[in-house]
Amino acid sequence: MKKQIETEIKISATPNTVWRILTDFAAYPDWNPFIQWVKGEVKEQNHINVRVVPTGSKGMTFNPIILSVIENKEIKWIGSVLFKGLFDGEHHLVIQENKDGTTTFSQREYFSGIFVGLFDTKNTETGFHTMNQKLKELAEAK
Repeated sequence: MKKQIETEIKISATPNTVWRILTDFAAYPDWNPFIQWVKGEVKEQNHINVRVVPTGSKGMTFNPIILSVIENKEIKWIGSVLFKGLFDGEHHLVIQENKDGTTTFSQREYFSGIFVGLFDTKNTETGFHTMNQKLKELAEAK
């Protein structure tokens, strides 16, 4: 079974500004209400430690592996609950430069595994939107 969430927001800032904010994991506790902290280095094949708190949830901590890092464009990681195949999430943070001088930021999550059917994605999607809005506010203030 599979589920997918995708959100996006238009930001009046350069891709580089958005990238600097997204890759400054140490600053996440200061601004990010959804991904409250990330420990580790932004580097392909690196294991990181992530604390996610969807709206209305106690949250969870997991240890995904970074699958892809494309500077000023994308960070992609995959994590599992307990072990691969039970409940897996592949998270994409995508930055797209627009021709009008703005940037579109999107978050995508692809869920798979035998327990996906038991998971309600509404709170996670709300968390994505909240994070997107905070990122926009921070990037546009710089």
